[in-house]
Amino acid sequence: MGNIGKYRWTICALLFFATTINYLDRQVLSLLHPTLEEEFGWTKTDYANITAAFQFSYAIAMLFAGRFIDKLGTKKGFAWAIVIWSLAAILHAYAVEVGGFSATILGVLGITGLSVSVIGFMVSRVLLGFGESGNFPAAIKTTAEYFPKKERALATGIFNSGSNIGAILAPLTVPWMAVTWGWQSAFWVVGIVGFLWLIFWFIFYEKPSKQKRLSAAELEYINSDTLLPTEDASGNEIKYNIPWYKLLSFKQTWAFAIGKFMTDGVWWFFLFWLPSFLKDQYAMTGTQIMLPLAVLYSMTMVGSIGGGWFPMYFINKGYNAYDGRMKAMLIIALFPLVVLLAQPFGDISYWVPVLLIGVGASAHQAWSANIFSTVSDMFPKTTVASVTGIGGMAGGIGGVVMSKLGGFLFDKYDALGNIDTGYTIMFSICAVAYIVAWFIMKSLVPKMKLVEV
Repeated sequence: MGNIGKYRWTICALLFFATTINYLDRQVLSLLHPTLEEEFGWTKTDYANITAAFQFSYAIAMLFAGRFIDKLGTKKGFAWAIVIWSLAAILHAYAVEVGGFSATILGVLGITGLSVSVIGFMVSRVLLGFGESGNFPAAIKTTAEYFPKKERALATGIFNSGSNIGAILAPLTVPWMAVTWGWQSAFWVVGIVGFLWLIFWFIFYEKPSKQKRLSAAELEYINSDTLLPTEDASGNEIKYNIPWYKLLSFKQTWAFAIGKFMTDGVWWFFLFWLPSFLKDQYAMTGTQIMLPLAVLYSMTMVGSIGGGWFPMYFINKGYNAYDGRMKAMLIIALFPLVVLLAQPFGDISYWVPVLLIGVGASAHQAWSANIFSTVSDMFPKTTVASVTGIGGMAGGIGGVVMSKLGGFLFDKYDALGNIDTGYTIMFSICAVAYIVAWFIMKSLVPKMKLVEV
């Protein structure tokens, strides 16, 4: 195995950095929320509406992004996605101007009473969600192209750990940039980084059958456990052009989509609301939240990479890819239950909820590495992005539900002088979501079954 080559891991590194940039872009707002809340006088519901605008846009666009990438191809599809989301990230720096222009248009339509700043950030977030929707369908499709099934969860875990690096880098840099150069600078910097990544993508990526840097032995290894044909007798790639309604007829699609709907919102909640939690419960703002959030997201690195490795333990014991993955996911689903203790023991120190939520977030990343790989286990490679897009849409809708519910509960209990009750309810939902999702997925697809196309 050591002689077959390792170029596939270069491609994995590209996916890792793209995902890092993706999460840097989306997390800037949550870190600046306390500052922007004071500057513009936002309520928790205002912020929930802004985050929900991103999640709703992301959810709807995921459905089309997967299809778009399957049709256009991985190289061009991924490039378009990062161009759009990088431009949208920069647009946040001009949210007030965007809001003023949008408010004028809304006024002509008879829609008034909305805050200019809220409108501007909602428009910027909608465009960001539209662009960022392409990252995971393209990355999962690339993983299916460049890795055999037994390595896909590990590769997914490694590139998905970029989300953790992004989440670590953001609290270490964004508050400092906001204090030093103004909050607008943070959006500019993360937007520019995306364009730098494009240079490396065009240099190093090509589909495996045309990749000159890939050895024949490594290409053979990549295709060693492919059960569905990928090329015809002439060497041309076989396209499985399955319409959406047909994909929705498979239980495998519904298992993936429901699993994403029930668990993606947990990660969104942690990503978008933890800075607010530290402010509301412990009066921490600005650079004070840098260390706790950096520690928390550093913990998620363990879950992302370890979770990708975990099913290989069962696969090496003789389980097929799907059954080994589901066995690993059941064990992973138990770890978020510790989040139930975050509020009861939160009086000891803010580090108690930070570390317990860190365990839950780490488990999410382990879960995420595996749930994505269930798609490439059972679907043809040329449909992977489309199915990933369907599940991503479901996950985005789950994120909208979590954000809106959080905003409602926090405003309600804050008015009653007991905002910690709102957080207790939300943390309880986060804790049990995975075990419920696992049982639903297992009931829909009890055993490994290839999709017949």
